Amino acid sequence: MTTDPLAPLLALADVAPAVERARDRVDQAHRHRALRRQGGPLAAEISLRSAVASAALEGRDHDREEVRAGTVTDPVLQGALRVAGALPGLSDLWPKAPRQVLARLHVLAARDVVTEAELGRPVTDPVVAARLDALSDLVAGGTKVPPLVLAAVVHGELLNLRPFPGPSGVVARAAARLVLISTGFDPRGLVAVDVGHREREPEYVGAAGAFATGTPDGLRSWLRHYLSAVEVGADQITIIGDDLLAAS
Repeated sequence: MTTDPLAPLLALADVAPAVERARDRVDQAHRHRALRRQGGPLAAEISLRSAVASAALEGRDHDREEVRAGTVTDPVLQGALRVAGALPGLSDLWPKAPRQVLARLHVLAARDVVTEAELGRPVTDPVVAARLDALSDLVAGGTKVPPLVLAAVVHGELLNLRPFPGPSGVVARAAARLVLISTGFDPRGLVAVDVGHREREPEYVGAAGAFATGTPDGLRSWLRHYLSAVEVGADQITIIGDDLLAAS
């Protein structure tokens, strides 16, 4: 019998309870009554905030209202917006052909940032290629851990590998969200995890560095950060939903 390579992560101190807390917070947010009456506008706002946060984590911080007004032409921000808009349409393909989807995400994220020849092409490094293959196997059904744990691993591994030139972090964050969407944990892509990473950016950077060490403490640090960011992302549903209902 093959051992699940990610199963030991659930045995790390505080991880399993943190998974339960984050799942409960998301379940509660998914029951917000605004989703029945204002689901489209709420999803659009989540997409916008997620893109702005992801671009900011690449060092491209822009005012959300200016982005909403369409006055920001920064290519990294524009790429993050394209990626956010594409996620629903890529969710079915993601578990079947993750390498293909990663290439597509990079094309969307890095247009006008890297050369045409570099778009969608991972760096030529045999170690990176091997680890991408291993990650793809996990996404394609090679683990039975909860989607939140798989998403955290996908995110951390892609941040560490930086397999594509340019805004590779945008690709990593999008891939993690695709895990949550494609597994049915967050089927409409409403959990603004990237907002959680942005709000806890020093922790995000530190925990990502800890993940790269591969030690139990480093992995635990990253998982706990990721799960906290999920809770912040779930709270965005409630905040935006309340605002939409108040304005209606």
